[in-house]
Amino acid sequence: MSQIKPFRAFRPKAELAVELASVPYDVINSKEARQLAAGKPHSFLRVGRPEINLPEGVDEHSDEVYAAGVSALKGFIADGVLFREAKPCFYVYQQRMGDHVQAGLVCLCSVAEYENNLIKKHEYTRKDKEDDRTRHVTEQGANAEPVFLTYPAVPYIDGLVNKARETKPVYDITTPDGIGHTVWVIGDESVIYSLTNLFSGIPALYIADGHHRTAAAIRYGQARRAALGAEATGEEPFEYFMAAVFPHNQLKVMDYNRVVKDLNGLTVEQFMAKVQEKFEVSPNKTCAPKNIHTFGMYLNGQWRLLTARPGAWEKSDPVKSLDVSILQDNLLQPILGIQDPRTDTRIDFIGGIRGMEELEKRVKEGAAVAFAMFPTSLEELMAVSDAGQIMPPKSTWFEPKLRSGLLVRIYEE
Repeated sequence: MSQIKPFRAFRPKAELAVELASVPYDVINSKEARQLAAGKPHSFLRVGRPEINLPEGVDEHSDEVYAAGVSALKGFIADGVLFREAKPCFYVYQQRMGDHVQAGLVCLCSVAEYENNLIKKHEYTRKDKEDDRTRHVTEQGANAEPVFLTYPAVPYIDGLVNKARETKPVYDITTPDGIGHTVWVIGDESVIYSLTNLFSGIPALYIADGHHRTAAAIRYGQARRAALGAEATGEEPFEYFMAAVFPHNQLKVMDYNRVVKDLNGLTVEQFMAKVQEKFEVSPNKTCAPKNIHTFGMYLNGQWRLLTARPGAWEKSDPVKSLDVSILQDNLLQPILGIQDPRTDTRIDFIGGIRGMEELEKRVKEGAAVAFAMFPTSLEELMAVSDAGQIMPPKSTWFEPKLRSGLLVRIYEE
């Protein structure tokens, strides 16, 4: 089953929603955060990236930075920038990017279900990032930014969500990047009951994006539970965390491309000879691959199409059969010497939202070769998670990104 609960969100005054809404903390660095929040005293980046409230050069993990995040969040509440919903509700969050539209349910999900692998992950997390986000959650006593989850689509759930979308939204904004964000409140207890009951029939939820935010919420809940000991009931607020849960067939996964700085000591001719042992190579004017197990390669000012030869992957293995694995196992590691793409400084990763032009630009600026990937599918992601395995790093790039600040969950209820 998948347990979800309504909650009393803190959310902004309608006239402040555009200024408050911010990109997630982890898609920008401090310099970019300062630029985005410049002249915007109500930007939610002041909570998610609180170092921007302090002079440049401050240690991002210093006590004063975490305190600045607490102060910013409390200030937004005290000043009425954020107000609290009168009763527990579900929220429908719709995003529009060009012709693509996706609508999910913002709710609370269960720490225990994550512990029991009913909320499944597909990535490893880094301890330093976990530690940072756990301290944010602990100091602020809040889920300031939603986790991004998905589930196998259920028509009855779609129907209830679509019904809510026929009513007047509380927010209907367009952020500076052209993405539309619309929020509806579901306060009808009969609808809340129906949605809760329908989700109880879903075997598992899957983390699409936000593994570190999830891990932080889990660690916070476990620490609070341990502190209570035998007095814990399992229904305390810390046993749940805020998430935006979307049906899998509405999500847009983009390519996550690769750029390598050098050819590992090989000439272009030597490199191409080795590549052709595992891939069919042909000219390619379209740049981006159109099918699974094919790759665009930009080298010496020319695009080529690589098609993996039969036997280059294990069809029965959900990880080994991923395109990111096929490229790593047959080219990046054996030919270019990229042993661990997590740590090797010779490789860089480019989200598909930046287009093929960015790959060409990187090569023209000095990199040796770029690879355009075919996007990993949601079905592949769920197959890996169901098998209890972990995807290679930088396998998925989700767009559009959820905005932070439109819905905030404070633990104390």
